[in-house]
Parts: sequence; C-alpha cells; structure tokens
Amino acid sequence: MAIIKCPECGHQISDRAPVCPSCGVEIAGKITRCPQCGEIYFSDQDVCPNCNHANLSAHETRGTTNTQAPNTVPPAIPVTATQEQGATGQEQPAPKKKSHAALIVSFVLALIICAVSFYFYNQAKTSKETEAYEYAMTSSDPLVLQSFLDTYKDCPRAHRDSIQHHLNYIKQIDRDWQNAVASNSKAMLEDYIKKYPNSHNKVVAQRKIDSIDWALAKTLNTIEAFNEYAKEHPYGEHVDEANDKVQELNIKIVQPEEKEMVASVFRRFFQSINSRDEAALSSTVNDYLSSFLGKQDASKSDVVSFMYKLWKDDITNMNWRILNDYKIEKKPLGEEMEYIVQFTASQKIDRTDETKETEAKYRIRSKISTDQKISEFNMTKLAE
Repeated sequence: MAIIKCPECGHQISDRAPVCPSCGVEIAGKITRCPQCGEIYFSDQDVCPNCNHANLSAHETRGTTNTQAPNTVPPAIPVTATQEQGATGQEQPAPKKKSHAALIVSFVLALIICAVSFYFYNQAKTSKETEAYEYAMTSSDPLVLQSFLDTYKDCPRAHRDSIQHHLNYIKQIDRDWQNAVASNSKAMLEDYIKKYPNSHNKVVAQRKIDSIDWALAKTLNTIEAFNEYAKEHPYGEHVDEANDKVQELNIKIVQPEEKEMVASVFRRFFQSINSRDEAALSSTVNDYLSSFLGKQDASKSDVVSFMYKLWKDDITNMNWRILNDYKIEKKPLGEEMEYIVQFTASQKIDRTDETKETEAKYRIRSKISTDQKISEFNMTKLAE
C-alpha cells in the first residue's frame, strides 16, 4: 500500500482506497503510475498527462475488449523509449517537462510586471510630494504648511524639517505682528518692518505708522509738525492735508510788520486817553464796536465817555503804559485779516489826594478789524 495524490482532486489517499473520500472518484484498480515520470493518473487515459508517455495498458485493454472492423488498420501503438533504443541501438533523451517551465516563466513575468507597476507608482507618488513641497515652501499660509505635514508623513526627513522650520517662522512673524498692532506703537511697527522687510503685513504697518504720525501732527498743530509729517511721508495718506495746514498756519503767523501795526493802534488809543484827545481817540476805533467794556454794539461816543470817566476831578495826570506782552492771533475774513489781541497795560495816576490808589494793572482783550481799528475792547483789573 502506498500514499498517493488523487489524480482528480490532489487529495492524499491510499492507492488501495475504493474511492477518494474527498471527491468520490474510484481509485483501486482505476489508476496507474507512469514508468517515465512517476505521475499517478487514470488507467483509461492514453498518455501520461505530465510527460505524454504512452499508456500501453490502456491500449492493450482496448485491444482485448474492442472488436476491430474488417479491412481496418489497427491503431498504431506508440513506441516506448525501450523499444526505440532497441531499434536504433541508441538511448533517446527523455521529453522535457514543459508545464514546470511555463509556470516559472509566468511567475517571472508577474514579478516583472509588479516591479514595473511599483516603480511607476512610487515615481508618481514622489513627484506629487515634490510638487506639494515646493508649493508649501513658497507659501506664507500656515494652513498650507500644516496640510503638507499631515498628508506626507512618510516624506523625506529633510522635507519635513524644512516645512516645520518654515511653519515656525511664519507663526513667529504672526505673533510679532499681533504684538506690534496691539501696542499701537510706532517704534514696534518700525521694528517689525526692519525685522521682516518682505512680510505681507509691511504695507499695513506703514499705513499704521502714517496714521500715528498724522495724529501727532494734528495734536501739535504747528507748521514744524506738519512739515515733519510731510517729510517723513512724502506719499502719505494725509500729505496734501498737511501741506494745506502749513499754508493755513503760515497765513495765521503774525509777521513783524503786523505786530507793529497792532502795537501802534493801542499806543495811539492810550496816548489819546492820556492827553484827553477826543478826536484822536475816536480815530482808533470803529464807528461801532461788537463789545466795549461789556456793552454790546457800543459806539464811538461810548468810548469817549469812558475816557472822561477815567479822568476824575482829583486826577492831575494819567499815564497808560503797554507792557509789550502781546499775544496776537490772525483770523482770515475774506482777503483781509482780523487780529485777536491779548496784552497787559499799567495805569499810573497823579492825584491831589495821595491817600487814594495811584497805580493799577489791567489784562486787556481786544480785536482789531480789517481796517486796522479797534472793533472790540474789554479789560479786567488785576490784583496786586
């Protein structure tokens, strides 16, 4: 008894088993072994399915059981290797095992196909990762960089390190920018621009600096401040407005000749009072004053009456002296100017009654109209 493989299903069984317990095919007396290669196959097959060696037992069985028709040629019986050797006197080579060679070739071809497919797949994957890496390195969006790190976790270490460094750098830029904006400090914004000259926030930072400098210039409201703004920001958002302010302030600057005109008007006004010259006093004021010593719409006669009230019966001499502490503002009225004036004047009096007050000081607020005459006059006595 021997253990063989079932020629039908390949299941290992005994060669004496009546049937294969796996597939149910008959075994005992129905199989034969090839003398050439040792293959087990069914006895009624003409040749070995492995090496094609002729099955003589199958032909002999058919010859004893089948009746040949008259005048027919009996089927040719394949010559065995032993018979061929006896006929020719030489040993013939055994047939090649074709089925094993075919399997090997198929296996090799499959390996080649798999290798080629893997190569092109890997190349495509590498190319895609390279494109994503190059794009991420030129981006300033943290989301793009983080997406690369999340997607290509098995990319080259050098790529991951570069992307991570770039991401950290962008995050640091963002933190510095938020701090600079929150501070609203010109110095911090300038430091940010100096540290990150290529940042996309540079333009916004410059605009914020422009706004800070303009706010300072308006607060100071001087020609020097506006000129400094225009110098620092020649293309600034408010440069035209700054130039207009400079021109406006230049108009308001009191020139030396204007100051002399104002001083001359008030010298003549007080000299007229000192000398009790009614005509000279009237020539220094408008026909009507918007306010004179608290009275609205006063006339020249009100001014003259004031002069005579100052000269009381016990006064023998009066001397008004301007202390030359003028504060003069100019106000455009059409093409002419109105002057708003503040200054201090002292009054010294000679009296017959020496027990009475002889000196006093006054704060004077006045206006000079465009025709260079007093249009408003008020004064307050100052405490000693």
